[in-house]
Amino acid sequence: MTAIILSLLLLAVLLFGILALFVNQVLAFLEEWPRIEGRLDASWVSLQNYLTTLGLTLEQQNVWMSSMAEQSSGGILSVIKGTLSASASTAIFIVLIPVYVFLILFYRAHWVYVLHRLWPDERRERLVEMLRLSVRTYYSFIKGMAFIYLIVGLLNSIGLFILGIPYAFVFGFVASILTFIPYVGIMVGSLLPVAMAWITYDSIWYPVGVVGIFAFVQYLEANVIFPFAVSSRLNVNTLVMLLAIFTGGLLWGVSGMILFVPFVGILKLIADNNPRWQTLAILLGAGDKR
Repeated sequence: MTAIILSLLLLAVLLFGILALFVNQVLAFLEEWPRIEGRLDASWVSLQNYLTTLGLTLEQQNVWMSSMAEQSSGGILSVIKGTLSASASTAIFIVLIPVYVFLILFYRAHWVYVLHRLWPDERRERLVEMLRLSVRTYYSFIKGMAFIYLIVGLLNSIGLFILGIPYAFVFGFVASILTFIPYVGIMVGSLLPVAMAWITYDSIWYPVGVVGIFAFVQYLEANVIFPFAVSSRLNVNTLVMLLAIFTGGLLWGVSGMILFVPFVGILKLIADNNPRWQTLAILLGAGDKR
C-alpha cells in the first residue's frame, strides 16, 4: 500500500510540474501581449498602406476583412470546440489514470490468482514468465517515451538556436514536454518563442520560422521518431507500430494513439510464447525469423 501511494504521489508531482510549465507559458505570453499588440497594430497599418498603394481604399479593405471574418468564424469555432473537447477528455483521462493504476496495483495478487485459475496447471510457470515480460514491456515503453521527449526537446532547441531565438533550449524542452497535452500543449508551447522572435527581430519571417521548426519536428515525432524509438524497444516493426497508432487514434482518439502501442507489444509477447501464433509473431516482429 505504501509503495503504491508513494508511486502515485511521484506521478502527481510530475503531472503538477507539467501543469506548472503550461501555466507559466500562458502567463509569460500574457506579459508580452502589450508589446505584441503594438507590433500587430504597426503591421496592420503597414499592410493597409501597402494595399492602398495597390488601389484598395480603406472602405474596401474593411468590407473585405468583414467578409473574411464572417466566412472563417464557423471554422474557427469548430476548431476551438474540437480543441476544448480533446483537452477536456485528456484532463478526465489524466485524473482517472491514477485511480485505475491504484486499483490494478492494489488488487494485483487477486488478478494473478484469477489468471492461475483460468490457466492449465502445466502452463502456470509460463504464465508467471509472461506476466514478468509484460511488466518489462511496459517499462520499455515508458523508457521509449522519455527518449522521445528528449529527442524532440533537443531538435526544437537546436532549431530555435540556429534561428537565433533567445532561451532556445528552455523554449525547446518546454514545448517538448507540453506536447503531452494534445492540441493545446504544442500551441501554448509555441506561443512564447513565436512572440519572442517577433519582438526580438523586426521581421515576420522569424516567427514563421519558429512555427516551421515546431511543425517539422512534430511531423518527425509522429511519423519517424515515435514509431522507431518505441518499436525498437518493444521488438515490433515500424509499419505495425504506425498502423497501431492510426487504429488507436480512430477508435480511442489521442488516448488510443498512446495506449495501442504497448498493447501491440503485449500481443507480440503473447504470440512469441504461443506455438500456434508463430505466424502472428513473425508478422508483428522486426524481421526476426523462426
